[in-house]
Amino acid sequence: MGVLAWIVFGALAGWAANLVVGGRNRRPQGCIISILVGIVGSALGGLIYKLVTGREKFFEFDITSFGVAVLGAVVLLALLRLVTGGGRRERDRM
Repeated sequence: MGVLAWIVFGALAGWAANLVVGGRNRRPQGCIISILVGIVGSALGGLIYKLVTGREKFFEFDITSFGVAVLGAVVLLALLRLVTGGGRRERDRM
């Protein structure tokens, strides 16, 4: 995939992962953050896919690649929330 395709694919995967992880109390993230989360999540999802199946995943614009990318982005966002404590609400912090 070309650079522009990676950006679009990453933005969509990052946005979808933010919807899954954030739930009702999600904080909107900017476009750049969505792209970065999606691209890094795609790489992480590819690694998870390889560990589970033993085969490499080559990313194309198909539903399987999108699912793997979103899975990786969800894992990435969940890990970031654990590290930063982003899952707590404001009133719980007081």
